Amino acid sequence: MAREEFFHDRSAPQANSIAPTAFAAVRDRRGRMLLVRRIDSGNWELPGGRVEFGESAIAAVEREVAEESGVSIRVTRLVGVFTDPGHVMVYPATGEARQQFAVCFHAVPRCGEPQPDHDETCDAAWVDPAELSRLPIHPSMRKRIVHAITRPHTPHAD
Repeated sequence: MAREEFFHDRSAPQANSIAPTAFAAVRDRRGRMLLVRRIDSGNWELPGGRVEFGESAIAAVEREVAEESGVSIRVTRLVGVFTDPGHVMVYPATGEARQQFAVCFHAVPRCGEPQPDHDETCDAAWVDPAELSRLPIHPSMRKRIVHAITRPHTPHAD
């Protein structure tokens, strides 16, 4: 589903929905981070997505990471809860304007090699943190990534 993202943009429409999402900052033994590249925007991001009815946030992130990246994970702890009302995602096909509500977890890989799903993601890779500044990453996602790397033992809340 194509979407537009607004980040502290005065032209953003008023949010009319909120949906919980879960993402994972997955690090391998070499310290690289698992990232996926979105088909719709071309931006790199942590793998994750919407929490479905009857599903916990941990079950959702494990499912979403496997679907989007081909990597099975084990959640280890919380990165934080990101609920910035200035981050609105608009889905023109449905008229939904969704306020961000994301739970982000630290995780480690269990098995699998990064591969895109070719539905939502066009690439998946282990990325050295030193390379992150060179990648196109949405500001709200960059905030999650930076927090996961620089403050791994202090959960974020906003």
